[in-house]
Amino acid sequence: MKQHVLLLFIFLLYNIAVHAQNYRAIHQKAVVVDTHNDVLSSATMHGLNIENDLTGKAHSDIARFKKGGVDVQVFSVFCDDTFGKDTAFQFANLEIDSLYAIVKRNPAKMMMVTSPADLQKAVRQKKLGCMIGVEGGHMIEDRLDYLDSLYKRGARYLTLTWNNSTSWASSAKDETSNKGADTEMPRGEIKRKGLTDFGRQVVKRMNAMGMMIDLSHVGEQTFYDVIKLTTKPVLLSHSSVYAICPVFRNLKDEQIKAVAKNGGVIQVNFYSGFLDSNYQERRKEIFERHRAERDSLKQLNWQPYAIAEWLGKKYAAEMETIRPPLSLLIDHIDYIVKLVGVDYVGLGADMDGIESLPQELSGVQDYPKVTKALVDRGYNEKDILKVLGGNFIRVFKANSNTALTSQ
Repeated sequence: MKQHVLLLFIFLLYNIAVHAQNYRAIHQKAVVVDTHNDVLSSATMHGLNIENDLTGKAHSDIARFKKGGVDVQVFSVFCDDTFGKDTAFQFANLEIDSLYAIVKRNPAKMMMVTSPADLQKAVRQKKLGCMIGVEGGHMIEDRLDYLDSLYKRGARYLTLTWNNSTSWASSAKDETSNKGADTEMPRGEIKRKGLTDFGRQVVKRMNAMGMMIDLSHVGEQTFYDVIKLTTKPVLLSHSSVYAICPVFRNLKDEQIKAVAKNGGVIQVNFYSGFLDSNYQERRKEIFERHRAERDSLKQLNWQPYAIAEWLGKKYAAEMETIRPPLSLLIDHIDYIVKLVGVDYVGLGADMDGIESLPQELSGVQDYPKVTKALVDRGYNEKDILKVLGGNFIRVFKANSNTALTSQ
């Protein structure tokens, strides 16, 4: 009897060891791509340096990208709607300058990526491939020459809107009511839904340049206007599933199907509030307990997202109690896979732009846990390689204009 128990114990240990080795091997083999990280605007522009260990201060730093096996990171260039004419484009360029400076100081660890060939080179040389995505069409200030300039500086996607609409495209925030959303974020005023004539010019220009059109944050009418017009596969750099978590930023089934038909890719957002339908109400209860501080920050004209991040960090122990399980993130990936197939989903964590991640994830160093969760869910190696980066690379290649990129 004792011998049987011992053999069973050895068998279980063997299976655990093989399983662990399996997911680690897959993670190491994969080209791991994250399409949205806000560390430039949330940390770098506030004096923090990702060349240092920022554990406890930010989700990301150079050493932890390496530890997490991240091969390619798209750094979000972001400023909110308090930036406008004569300020938004300038600030975007300051963020781009900061990324170039960091890469220049760390040539053995990082390199800029503006083409699929660059991406392959970065992976081959085991350097972090650094890409630029501009989050918010207001940063082109209604000028096509500014769009051209951002592309020439290395930006390879433009999110057509942030939560604020532009004069030429309406956002999801402004197209919808606040039901199911963060009620602290006021609705904007829009004259019309969807793209204007200038908005259509932007889409056509991006197609011609080889700049990916990012439809995260945009309203449904804008989404369908673009889908009808674009000649290239679209990107959703950090969006999740509405059917699981019905908030304004997530995608409804018909939108998911439209992305698949277009050949695009949905990079699932890791934010607890976009994964768990109960999170916002629980967060609201925590913030209500600290109303005095919240109201003080409002008086200082802090933006709601900045207040949420500050309170989230200060009251981390309370926030810890409402984090959803990692399995819920995999549920969102699963949902897309079951609805349209495994070729149309990837990862766009939104780290350093959010106050809460699922349990087991505390920063970019924890990406192997996502791979393990996919293995646990029954995904095979081929499909995991697609989710971790292969699907994004396909869309990047389909958009790439080698004639322009090589200039």
